[in-house]
Parts: sequence; C-alpha cells; structure tokens
Amino acid sequence: MSSSGFSNTQDALREIASDILRHAKAKGATACETDVSEGFGASVSVRKNEVDTIEYNRDKGVGVTVYLGQQRGYASTSDFAPAALKATVEAALSIARFTAADSAAGLADADQMATEFPDLDLHHPWALPVESAIELARECEAAAFDHSPRITNSEGASVSAQESQFVSANSLGFMGGFASSRHSVSCSVIAGKGEAMQREFWYDTRRDATELMRPEAIGRKAAERAIARLGARRVPTCDVPVIFEAPLAVGLIGNFVYAASGGALYRKSSFLLDSLGTPVFAPCVNLSERAYLKKGMASGPFDDDGVQTRDREVVVDGELQGYFLGVYSARKLGMQTTGNAGGAHNLIVAPGSDDFDALVRRMGRGLIVTELLGHGVNYVTGDYSRGAAGFWVEGGRIAHPVEEITIAGNLKQMFRGIQAVGTDVHLRGSKQCGSVLIDRMTVAGQ
Repeated sequence: MSSSGFSNTQDALREIASDILRHAKAKGATACETDVSEGFGASVSVRKNEVDTIEYNRDKGVGVTVYLGQQRGYASTSDFAPAALKATVEAALSIARFTAADSAAGLADADQMATEFPDLDLHHPWALPVESAIELARECEAAAFDHSPRITNSEGASVSAQESQFVSANSLGFMGGFASSRHSVSCSVIAGKGEAMQREFWYDTRRDATELMRPEAIGRKAAERAIARLGARRVPTCDVPVIFEAPLAVGLIGNFVYAASGGALYRKSSFLLDSLGTPVFAPCVNLSERAYLKKGMASGPFDDDGVQTRDREVVVDGELQGYFLGVYSARKLGMQTTGNAGGAHNLIVAPGSDDFDALVRRMGRGLIVTELLGHGVNYVTGDYSRGAAGFWVEGGRIAHPVEEITIAGNLKQMFRGIQAVGTDVHLRGSKQCGSVLIDRMTVAGQ
C-alpha cells in the first residue's frame, strides 16, 4: 500500500492505462480510451448517542472503450491483474464487432485534448480514527438535543471521510489524472411529539475537512430548522411569489443544466431547444462555469473525454451563451464540445444585493420553500410540480410554517420570473446559488 493510503501510486495507474492502450492497439482497435480508478474511506453514524453503523469502503475499477472505425464497445472490471485487463479489452472489442456504426462515435479531436494540468488543491486526506469520527458524530447530535427540549428524537448524525484517485488516457496520447477527497458531517433530528412531529436536517461537505462547519453548529442548525417547522399547516390555494431557499435554488440550476445538456438536446427532449443567444432567465441572472476553482467540488482540468475544460460565462444578463456538451452530443448536434462530458464544472450564480431577510421583505406576501418532495419535472415542456413545505410570509415577515402543499409552474416562466438572487450562498456543492425569489407560482393547498 502506498504511503498516501491508496493501494496504487499514480504511476502504477498510468502504467495500467498504458498497458490497456497497447493491448487494444495490438488486437486491432482503431482507437481506445480507458479510466483507471480507486477509492477508499470510512463513515460512521450514531443515533441517540449509540453507534449505529461503521462502514469502511475500498474499491477500484477499470473501464475500457474501444472503437473499430465508428463501432464502439465498452467493458469494465475491478480486477487489476494483467490477464483480467487483457480479457476486458477483448470483451470490449467483441462488443464493438456486433455494434452498429455511429457517425458521432469516436475520440475527441487531438487538438482538443487537455495539455495543461494545474494543481487545483483537490486532495486533503483526513486522518480520522474511527473513535474520533464517532465522537464528532456524538457531539453533532448532542448539540441538537441540547439546543431545546423540543428536540425529541433523532435519525442520527454521520461523519464521512473519502479519498479517490484516477487516471484517464486514450490512444491519441492524452493521459491525465489526480487524487481528490470529499468529507462530510450531517445530522437529522425530530422536533415535537405525536402527529405534530417535524423532521429536519443539515450537513456540510468539503474537500478539506478543516473547512467543515463545526459538528456542534451543524447539530444546532438541524435543531433550529426542525423547531421552526412545528405548528405547520396548509394554506389556501393561491398564486403568489415564491422564494426557493438556497439549498433548493441549486436544484433549479440543476434543472437548467439538464435541459441545456447535449443528451436532452439531441434527443429533442428539452424545453431549451434552439435557445442559444436568447433570454432564458431574467436579466438579473448571471451564471458562470469555473472549472479551475481551487478546492472546488467539480473542478478539473479535463472532462470525461479528455478535453481541456475552460472557464466561461454560461448565462449573461439572462441570455444563454452556451450549452453543456461532450464530444458525442456535440457531434449529434453539429456543434463543438464545451468540455462538459461528465457534467458541468462549478456553476456559480452571481448573487444580488439582498440577503435572505431582504428577499423576504421584498416578497411581502408569499411562500418560502425549504423542502421539496417528488420529481414532477417535464423537461420537454418545462412543466414543474412538486410537493413542498416551508413558511408563509405576510407583511414581509414569516408568519407560520407550511406543509402538505404543492407548488406548480413552468420552468421557462419561472426562470424568466426570477426577481432577485440572494447573498446567502452555501459553498458545499458543485453549484453555488443564493436563495431565489420568483415572481409567481401556483400554491395548491386547502
């Protein structure tokens, strides 16, 4: 085992990748690409001060894609033995021989491959003995119970530390890879008794464990949120402004990314077809992609095709400047890859000038959404309908919690109806966006 905790060094992964490419060429593949990866970690959870679970994970894998002209075959294995790697290449070739040719299949152009590999500070090992992890989880949960006697039960607190590394390579000479880490602390508690109980949670996740919220703060936050929901009730059906709390606002950005991604576009299953250069958001919305953000949760110098990533402005003053395309989807659309095979890289919505309280005052009367249920999104039409819970606002102030309602609208109108983006950004994910105020949605209640 290497001193880092990985079973293999980066050099060893690169040698495996090189062996695969050599064998694929020797067996007649016209092109080949491969990913070699491994990861390990541990997670613990406690419930009511008792250890609930202790889990260790260690895994590895190799994926091989080969091409015979424009016939494509894929196979994978978790066995790094030379014989198993050769058998995987040959399995991929066998699949390719029985696959129809696809005019969009194949590697990216050589001049699109990444050649610069800056250190993005993504790997921060967390030397955390299991006993210490258990103590952190207990501190997190205890802080929730200590916050108020109205916290009556717990679904547990968890601590997780994970590390991984990979190497990607292809027959055009590209080879790159790096190690990364992802650590988290979470807590979920219940307030109240009987039919009046309310559950809430909070969490934080970072590349660097020293930047995590303190476990006690996470526990208190979970408790505060659960208590705030006590006494929730339904509201009459109405059309009112809606605030999506910051953790849910990033979900709206996720809806946008899906609709603006190559797969949905070339299948013509997106409401954003033919939208480049047109207003898709309100003018107050500016969305950037930052692939080289230090410690970013989605940072990387290349995408899953080996194509060099780049920083860019995706939405400027509400207008869509670019889609999210990998090589395959770009070819299907007759366009150029944007370096987004495998997804977007650190999407950041520029905040406005209002903090959360200012957004509430600006709304005046309406609904704050803090929880969504179900998956009622039609990406062909943009129709949006989700079960929800949150808070009712009157006179620019929170009046009471709300539950058992449904919110409905259409993403096209919702995006264009954004009136403000808050400053209350959480830095724990690959998308960063403050709370979002939308001018009008239908709230279905009593």
